[in-house]
Amino acid sequence: MDNKPRILVVDDEESIRFTFETFLAEEGYSVTTAANYDQAMALFAGSVYDLVFADIILGGGRTGIDLMREARTLNLNCHFVVVTGAPNVESASEAVRLGAFDYITKPVHQETLLSVAKMALKNKTLHEEKEKYRLNLEAIFRSVKDAIITVDKELRIVELNRAAEKICGVTRDEIGKGFNSLDLGCRRNCLEAFAETISKRRPVEMSRIECNHKNRSGHVVSLATSPLLDHQGHFSGAVIVIRDETRLYDLERDLKERRQFHNIVGTSEKMQGIYSLIESLADVQTTVLITGESGTGKELVAEALHYKGIRSHKPLVKVNCSALPESLLESELFGHVRGAFTGAVKDKLGRFQRADKGTIFLDEIGDISPRIQLRLLRVLQEMEFERVGDSTPVKVDVRVIAATNKDLSAKIRRGDFREDLFYRLKVVEINVPPLRERQEDILFLIDHFIEKFNKKFDKEIKAVSADVKRIFMDYEWPGNVRELEHTLEHAFILCRHNTITLDHLPAHFKTSSIVKPRVHRHEEGDETQKILQALEKTGGNKAKAARLLGFDRKTLYRKIEKFNIPNKHE
Repeated sequence: MDNKPRILVVDDEESIRFTFETFLAEEGYSVTTAANYDQAMALFAGSVYDLVFADIILGGGRTGIDLMREARTLNLNCHFVVVTGAPNVESASEAVRLGAFDYITKPVHQETLLSVAKMALKNKTLHEEKEKYRLNLEAIFRSVKDAIITVDKELRIVELNRAAEKICGVTRDEIGKGFNSLDLGCRRNCLEAFAETISKRRPVEMSRIECNHKNRSGHVVSLATSPLLDHQGHFSGAVIVIRDETRLYDLERDLKERRQFHNIVGTSEKMQGIYSLIESLADVQTTVLITGESGTGKELVAEALHYKGIRSHKPLVKVNCSALPESLLESELFGHVRGAFTGAVKDKLGRFQRADKGTIFLDEIGDISPRIQLRLLRVLQEMEFERVGDSTPVKVDVRVIAATNKDLSAKIRRGDFREDLFYRLKVVEINVPPLRERQEDILFLIDHFIEKFNKKFDKEIKAVSADVKRIFMDYEWPGNVRELEHTLEHAFILCRHNTITLDHLPAHFKTSSIVKPRVHRHEEGDETQKILQALEKTGGNKAKAARLLGFDRKTLYRKIEKFNIPNKHE
């Protein structure tokens, strides 16, 4: 196959055709000539050319401009160079307007001819490469089921794919319009994510948020924005990718057994109830009090409430109220002005101001002093406060989430905690159960921490031994999930193989005193007996036995493994 560039020379002067053909053929090009418009059009019908040199005057009332215009109408992929013996501004501008690569005048010298031909063919090659990449990109855009929208620095829409119309209700008619001017009838989470990426030039992610635009009410999506850089590394705009997760979300809700919610791990009935409660509260801007023993994961619940809600792209500011004395905590929460106290050399922004439009998480709320309790009560009532040393009220828009491992009702009876503040905080309470009350989650937590620590320590530990699993299932876990995590981290440091054994556990796990005697666990014995009876009634069919007992098959499998229940039908 001849891969030489194909050039067509169209000129009514035979000497010009001969000269051009000779010069170009000597340079290695495949050259064809035509004496007029009709001959050129006939050649176009049967051949493909990379470059056309066309005289401006072709006889018969036709011009090289006419030839170029017709070639564009036929979508011929060739570059044109217009040749003329009498140049004028009008013909030159018309040639350029129609897309001519160059415009040269007679007499044409050999060096000029070959130089123009070389540049024109090189430009055509680059144009074809660019077009190929553009078409490939368009094909990718069309095939991706996630919505993709790009905007420039002024938030004007540059490009979008078909999925953007289905998921977001944005059509190609909106290209060139400001994204912030569109009436999508939704909460505009995507606009806020775009705006933050444009202003701060950093990625933004939002997981499992409701997308309520006018065409798709009640759908759940996850979105991510990233800054765009041009070929020179200059910031040019942003791209957003929006994934419709409604079907997955609905499936999870139907199954009612999610192994993980945000960063919380657990499939137990109690944890499923907490997941549902978090979802119900995520977009309700009420105050939430999270209670539970130390180490149960109250902070993770607070994070889930924030990041699953409409404030997820705004700050989540955390305060450990037990870690600071009263004077420092007051300044930390509300800020201070210069000179408010010794050492206050400049103004300081408090945590409440830093959390404006977002969420503040007040951990260990049960340890704050009566004075801080009073100030906090005013914030909850009026959403305003004064900085230390200042009398000017500061208004904020903050969602308050508090947590405690203390019995606040008992503290109220002793006079250590304000009852009015308690009820302000406890609009809704989420009680996180201790690990001993959700033992069926221990195996999932083990898998979760193994995966986490394999990444942290660059190891490939696969599991814990059966003895370790038995001890973990029988242990009371006074330190709850945090103790389990630290125990496994200790084991990872010592383990040199792919299975964690008793030798890798902290010393106190190697004594029998930590294990609860099975002979005294009446509830376990009762449940074991019920499972055995169900298996007997169903002839060993675990799916039917699970339905008979009122829980799912996975739960039955876990209980059989946990209680070491034999199945004589197997």
